[in-house]
Amino acid sequence: MSVVKVIELVGQSERSWEDAVQTAVHEAAKTVRNITGVEVLNWTGDVSDAGDITSYRADVQIAFVVEPES
Repeated sequence: MSVVKVIELVGQSERSWEDAVQTAVHEAAKTVRNITGVEVLNWTGDVSDAGDITSYRADVQIAFVVEPES
């Protein structure tokens, strides 16, 4: 039997929404073990006065297996 925990994060990138998701997962993986999946909840971004997207944000949920006590 296993237990899965889900945490919510916001990744940010100046390149793309996909990169924002990858950034969130990559940063989470530095301190969270056993990541099994990611779900994108929302895409947002900032727009310049010229109408260009200047930054991309992705609200994500990351799931990971909770390690049992020894």
